[in-house]
Amino acid sequence: MLDKFKTGLGVAARTGVLPLLIGARIADRRNKPATEGIPERQPGFRTTGKALLDDFFLATELVVAPMVGPKDRHRLGRELDRFARLHEKRGWGADPRSYHADPPPLEVTRFEERRSRWIPYRHMRFDSGYAPNPEEPGRARWMSYAANRTAHAWLLKHPGPQRPWVVCIPGYRMGHPVVDFAGFRAGWLYKTLGVNVAIPVIPLHGPRRVGSRGGDGFFSGDFIDTLHAQTQAVWDIRRLVGWLRSHGAPAVGTYGVSLGGYTAALHASLEDDLDCVIVGVPATDFSRLLQTHVPNFVLSAAARLGISFEPVERALSVVSPFSFAPRVPHDRRFLFAGIADQLTSPEHAHDLWNHWEQPRVAWYQGGHVSFLWQREVQELVHHALEESGIAWRRGVLAPATA
Repeated sequence: MLDKFKTGLGVAARTGVLPLLIGARIADRRNKPATEGIPERQPGFRTTGKALLDDFFLATELVVAPMVGPKDRHRLGRELDRFARLHEKRGWGADPRSYHADPPPLEVTRFEERRSRWIPYRHMRFDSGYAPNPEEPGRARWMSYAANRTAHAWLLKHPGPQRPWVVCIPGYRMGHPVVDFAGFRAGWLYKTLGVNVAIPVIPLHGPRRVGSRGGDGFFSGDFIDTLHAQTQAVWDIRRLVGWLRSHGAPAVGTYGVSLGGYTAALHASLEDDLDCVIVGVPATDFSRLLQTHVPNFVLSAAARLGISFEPVERALSVVSPFSFAPRVPHDRRFLFAGIADQLTSPEHAHDLWNHWEQPRVAWYQGGHVSFLWQREVQELVHHALEESGIAWRRGVLAPATA
């Protein structure tokens, strides 16, 4: 289905039909009934404008994002079938935790002193060491992505006595220091709240990219690659957190947005002793994400052809936050989400909120991109870090445009 969908988008872009496809998707979405527990979207130009930013971002992705081609159709089916058999053989459905090997301690690292537009930082590199299970399909292809085998992180560390760390997990298409520092208000976290900040680069992004842009290949429709990317993301973060603790970190919290929110939620189910986890505008279900952004008439046509998302959902269940119970205490779990989010609908956050037994959540009248300047988001992050004992000192909120 995905290769046919991509081919259709190419034709749509050349013939001017693409706006109709996007319009159909928007109509599908806006005709959905409200979900109980999610505040109502308030009418008004500001909220609509924030939602339109999301629609613009999505439109550019639909036109230019690389997708698997027709020649890969049969390979994808074979790989999903092979993984389904291995899934059954290993019992990963009953015990998804057993799919995730415990990574070894991180010992060899390389550092380079660098400076972004606003702040000096250390560029950390280390060998990821991740490899898919020898029996898993797609292993050789995944290991052929040479740049992805080196893990990277940007570190902001205060001199003097050890301080708590916040590990900020970036979203899709992030992975550049300037973008990552702006997206997490790293200057505010570091200078005003006084915490150390570590921002890992997730697989296939930034200097780890294998396509022309960071993120290419993560959501290309090659679902076994998506599985390995998400598994490696958590593996690398666990190694980074272990390294921070071995070097004296008195406390460690994680903070992820968008795809990074998914990763933070999964990591909080595998990592012991995290002091807090903050998940923002998360995509918590990759299969739903795809189906949300494909118009209903396309999905209906796929169903008539007998095309099912069930094999994809089974494969990705081993990296789904919903397959695990969080190990972070209830009062140290925090979420925020936009009521008008057009990229990862608020139902993603709402379902995680319920799965996490309804911890503190901040809903705001805005979209996916607008979390960057929403006051409610900064207040939640501020509260979470202070309540968890991670903030080194009591800080003030940064200006909304910072």
